[in-house]
Amino acid sequence: MLFRRPIFLLLLICLGCAAQSAPPEISKRIERQVRAFYNIPSGVKINLGPLKPSEFPNYDAMNISFDGGEKKQNYDFLLSKDGKTLLRMTKLDLTKDPYADVMKKIDVSGRPTRGNKDAKVVALNYDDFQCPFCSRMHQTLFPQMLKEYGDRVLFIYKDYPLSQIHPWAIHAAVDANCLASQNNDAYWDFADYIHNNQGQVNSEKGAEAQFSALDRMTLQQGQKRNLDLPKLQSCIKAQQQDTVKASIKEAESLGVEATPTMFVNGEKVDGALPVNELRAVLDRALQQAGVSAAPVASTTASPVSGK
Repeated sequence: MLFRRPIFLLLLICLGCAAQSAPPEISKRIERQVRAFYNIPSGVKINLGPLKPSEFPNYDAMNISFDGGEKKQNYDFLLSKDGKTLLRMTKLDLTKDPYADVMKKIDVSGRPTRGNKDAKVVALNYDDFQCPFCSRMHQTLFPQMLKEYGDRVLFIYKDYPLSQIHPWAIHAAVDANCLASQNNDAYWDFADYIHNNQGQVNSEKGAEAQFSALDRMTLQQGQKRNLDLPKLQSCIKAQQQDTVKASIKEAESLGVEATPTMFVNGEKVDGALPVNELRAVLDRALQQAGVSAAPVASTTASPVSGK
């Protein structure tokens, strides 16, 4: 015990040194500078973490959190030993591909596709059937982008219905997935129709009437593609939301907050982009994948189905 106690006390002292806080006067200057430089609203509380050893000589590491109540964000900074300089640095690991890591997190098994199923470029869109901006994006992608890029790009949709502002979006997603479980093209027929006729559903009075309208449209697409109608009706009636909820959770883990949000080989694209900007994103992905970004010579539309 005579030897262990001094060692234990020394360990406590060392741990205390490793987690010490910046002096009050320096902490005050840090908060003022950070709040002014980043234009932090007065209602957001700034919390300074303890100083820790860093990998950079003459600098300590410090975590600063911005607490807005419902949302809290943390950022790493470096504080010079003399307390005169604060640095905000981002360390990037060049041995990893951030876009590839994003695509690994997205489950596309069983999802309907359009375009070239063997394409090296995948454009994956988180969609909301009731979203007007999604409708605009959809009408740009199909048929225009499909005609231009369908031989080199695979297009996939996943669900991200914003139920707080779009009350029939989840129901539409479930109905669409009922069609997809039987036929790839039936899903896309439904997606095309809804995105071109959102007003038809919106004009129905009340949620139940809107749901009934969606179900009728779903059955019409099922009849058109000669699906198993009793099976389709059973799926529509059950309104199982597991697949939709899993897609929402997945999207949120990727930082999706609005629709449409597209990932082109992992690169995030927010909103309904103008066609020229969308072309630039697809062309860049094709070039990075080693595929010619030149437009196809033929004006013949690519096959709609990815199967």
